[in-house]
Amino acid sequence: MTEKLRPQPSLRQLRHLVALAEQLHFGRAAAACLVTQSALSASLKELESLLDASLIERTKRSVMVTPLGRDMVARAREILRHVDDLVDAAGSGEPLCGELRLGVIPTIGPFLLPRVLPALRDAHPELSLYLREDQTAALLDRLVRGDLDAVLLAYPYDHAGLDHMIFADDPFLVAMPLGHPLAALERIDQRALGAETLLLLEEGHCLRDHALAACDWQGAERAAAFQATSLHTLVQMVDNRLGLTLLPKLAVDGGITRGTRLTLRPLAGSVSRQIGLAWRDSSSRGAEFTLLGGFFRDELGTPITGVKA
Repeated sequence: MTEKLRPQPSLRQLRHLVALAEQLHFGRAAAACLVTQSALSASLKELESLLDASLIERTKRSVMVTPLGRDMVARAREILRHVDDLVDAAGSGEPLCGELRLGVIPTIGPFLLPRVLPALRDAHPELSLYLREDQTAALLDRLVRGDLDAVLLAYPYDHAGLDHMIFADDPFLVAMPLGHPLAALERIDQRALGAETLLLLEEGHCLRDHALAACDWQGAERAAAFQATSLHTLVQMVDNRLGLTLLPKLAVDGGITRGTRLTLRPLAGSVSRQIGLAWRDSSSRGAEFTLLGGFFRDELGTPITGVKA
């Protein structure tokens, strides 16, 4: 006797469920899925009927995911991630071809991508690159969930379950207001910074941690109330004589201090961060991402400093 097959949710329904859980708004979720709001609503009602379970709480003013719905969303993300990896593995075999969803942190994206993307488009015209900018933790969460294929980030940064390739070294420069006494030095010893007021990005930016790790800067405590949301804001704060900061050379080369009166000096000992790509260790596209990292390295004209894959 043949066992009767139970009805199975479709991938389309699972994608709609995940989108609504992320957006908590039917209109935005429908737009993200490129369907009408009525189609998305009908799809989710069919899913609830199929599972004989309530996944979404709907009111006139809000949308909430039920406790069971949250569990289903986590399972759906895992299923969709494996499906996406399956599709990647069955691709054309041509490297850097087709869709690639790349996350990038705000202290890298605006300065690295304009230098690299024109050449990348010329070399790989069949590559459709979709970019998402966010802080490191949020991007890595999306990477693990399968919403992104790879992430451009700054190291050192601890992460598990991911492979990575470091392709560039990015030295720090001390940025100070015009006429600051330390400007008389060709290179600045870290000990000379101990009494200075350090201006930082707000919590969540990995560059904040890198700057604090680079220098034992006691003045950071005094500047805790003055935290910038972006590197551009940080530059303006220094230009207005509120303190000093560390800027990555990549941002300086990208013109972030243009139009200011800042003085820049290297740190003694060549203190730096590293730039690299991270991807899921289960992805079948590891060789492709290594190729992409090599492309970035060559376009930047910097020697590779380390590889892990």
